[in-house]
Amino acid sequence: MRNLLPITAMSVLVAGLLLGSSGSAAQDHSLPDIGSSAGEVLGPAQQKEYGQMTLSQLRNFGYTLDDPLVGGWLQAMGDRLGAASDKPGQPFTLFLLKDRQINAFATLGGYVAVNAGLILAADREDEVAAVLSHEMAHVTQSHVLRGVERAQRDSIPILLAMLGAIAVAQASHSTSADNGAAAMMASAQGLMIQRQINYTRDNESEADRIGIRALARSGYDPSAMADFMEKLQAVIRTNQGGERERVPDYLQTHPVTTTRISEARQRAEQLKKAGKPLVPAGQATNPLLPSSLLIGNSFVQGDSGQFAWARERLRVLSAQTPEAAVREYESLGRAHALTDAQRYGLAVARLLDGHAAAAAADLGTLLDAHPGNVWITLALGQSEARSGKIVAADARFEPLLQRMPGNRAVALTYAAMLDERNTPTAGKRAQTVLRPLLASAAEDPVFQQTFARSSEIAGDPVRAGEAYAEAAYLNGRPEQALVQLNTLKRRSDVDYYARSRIDARIAAITPAVLELRRQGVHDEDLERR
Repeated sequence: MRNLLPITAMSVLVAGLLLGSSGSAAQDHSLPDIGSSAGEVLGPAQQKEYGQMTLSQLRNFGYTLDDPLVGGWLQAMGDRLGAASDKPGQPFTLFLLKDRQINAFATLGGYVAVNAGLILAADREDEVAAVLSHEMAHVTQSHVLRGVERAQRDSIPILLAMLGAIAVAQASHSTSADNGAAAMMASAQGLMIQRQINYTRDNESEADRIGIRALARSGYDPSAMADFMEKLQAVIRTNQGGERERVPDYLQTHPVTTTRISEARQRAEQLKKAGKPLVPAGQATNPLLPSSLLIGNSFVQGDSGQFAWARERLRVLSAQTPEAAVREYESLGRAHALTDAQRYGLAVARLLDGHAAAAAADLGTLLDAHPGNVWITLALGQSEARSGKIVAADARFEPLLQRMPGNRAVALTYAAMLDERNTPTAGKRAQTVLRPLLASAAEDPVFQQTFARSSEIAGDPVRAGEAYAEAAYLNGRPEQALVQLNTLKRRSDVDYYARSRIDARIAAITPAVLELRRQGVHDEDLERR
């Protein structure tokens, strides 16, 4: 989808709202063009469509980091904070970007992006939660929506600008240096959102106040917001003007002042002195809230215990290559002894770099020190499978699957290892492992891609075709999805039920493709065929 729209690259970047639309809802027969109907308020369904399109296009150009373990940890934090917010009915979708610049942003529909760099800069989970709670408050207090409606009144073509800005960011990708430049451009897209939304000082103050309250309600340390602000302020003080040390994007859209830090610190102290979480009216018995928010009359720190493992896994996955990640850990090891979490990260880097046996040895030692740790167990199972110890790997995965049925990370990791065997028996077992996720995984491209491969090697081409098409759609290629579904529909072995499913998806995806074509966006890969 890289045919640029009929706008110059410069004007696209100036307009550059990273907002879009999606045809997944399909109640309407065309996507809303919010750049051409000034003053019209966007409903929840339309907001979700734009958030979905933003995410799918970021996936299309490779900016996202779709890892079941780290993504699951991040989404769990979002669910916890959302349940403790003033609007617990507001859905949130949290996702990761590979960029190591410190940044995060919220867009329409409750979609919240977090750069890998922000998590790597944090010292504890509470600090990450503080940023999330601030961004989520921009959504619940309608700051994002009001900013978009202002852009709408100014006749900014939001869909065109979003697609064009992402396409421009991907303009060069032939070398590692070009990839780095494109990644920096991608980071700038989040900056453009919030510059266009133009949060006021009052917006920022309100997001701080609401966010700190959500932190306290959900059991996180409310002081973490001020702590992270101070960390960001320290980044400014050490800025030497080089690209690596430039002011983080997050600070350009969320200026940190001494007054803002002081106010955040004061609010946190007031909440701590109150001695109990401020549960919203009517939510005193909300089953979504943690039941152990208090020990006596004191707040407990809300760290889930997964932060260190998530951060190190993210360090590996956001590195340019697994080999680069190994070198990064070697550098850290020269400065100080690696922590167990860092040793885990190094083992994952070695596994991804093709040294499965060495990784398995290190992970086995770590698991002895941390029995039952899911992060280590999954990596060890992968290492055993890739070093030829299939029986040991299965003996590792099967009990974990029984202990955590329906767990996305466990099921996807095990199924991927089964798929690598490329046998019908393994494919059928992988299908069985994945089926419990079918109902909840409609918008999960990693699941769809894995289920497609499992079905393919299991000898189920129709299910494989449906899942491959769904993965293409979720990864920002709706035109490819439509072509795949129409081709699949012509197969002689498609039964009545499968044909009904395929027809329904064709009807849902077609409006999205027609709207993109109307906007002048075409799939280059299809046009070259």
